[in-house]
Formats: sequence, C-alpha cells, structure tokens
Amino acid sequence: MTMNKVAIDAIDRKILKFLIKNARMPFLEIARECGISGAAIHQRIKKLDESGVILGSRLMVDPRSLGFDVCAFIGIRLQDPTQNNTTVEQLRHIPEIVECHYVTGEYNLLIKLYCLDNQHLMTTIFEHILQIQGVSTTQTYISMNEVFQRQVYVDCLKD
Repeated sequence: MTMNKVAIDAIDRKILKFLIKNARMPFLEIARECGISGAAIHQRIKKLDESGVILGSRLMVDPRSLGFDVCAFIGIRLQDPTQNNTTVEQLRHIPEIVECHYVTGEYNLLIKLYCLDNQHLMTTIFEHILQIQGVSTTQTYISMNEVFQRQVYVDCLKD
C-alpha cells in the first residue's frame, strides 16, 4: 500500500504537534495557539484528515493496567513468502496481536502482541500462530519494559 506524500506547511505541522500531544485539545485553543481562526483550523484539520495524514484519533490504553503483563515481538518465517497475504489475514484473527509488519531480513513478518502471562504467550504461539499453514519458524523476543513510545517527529518535515 503506497500513500502519496502530502504537502503540509508550518501551520499544519504546528496543528499536528498539538493533536499528537493531545488529540482532545479544543480546536479553538489550537486556533489561538496558531494565530488563525477557528474556521481555518477546522478546514485544515479536515484537509489533513481527508488526505490521509490524520488516521483518526484514538484512546490509548495501558495494556499492563488491564493485566497484560507480557509484551512480545515475534519474527515469523514463511515456507512460501508468496503466501504473505494469506498468513496476515489469519494473524489478523488472533486478538493478542496488535501490530503486524512485513520486514526485511531473516523473517518475513514481525508481530507485536500482548498476553496476560508467559503461559498465555506460549498458548498463543503453539495453539494459534504455529497452527497457521505455511508458518515455518518463529523467534520470540519478550519486552522487559517499554522505555518510550511516540508518534513521528513532525518538526523535521520541510514546507
């Protein structure tokens, strides 16, 4: 899936910085900070949304606060890499998996998942992931602690 790059200016970048920091920030407050009208903010945010720059807003939940004490990354090698799409569709049905990426290197796919504990992780791997036809091997990395997470750095974009 290829996205066309969208030209954004300094005001768009400023708007994005505010929204990335706090998606609930009132538009009028953003307008005041940017020195433009509320109507202009609405138009610019609508343009950013329609062009695919803004992918929506969402509530972020801390998985550990809900009891998901294990975060893991799993590299998946396929017997036949031409079956990537079929495998991804099957992985999509495993609720513990929160991210899936095509990657270069030793593996075809890299997934991120959250489990309640190591037993839950083992069950997910052996009863779900390894049951997918065409999965050749996996390698699991357990995250000891997420140090930080952030959105892209919009200040480095050019006008």
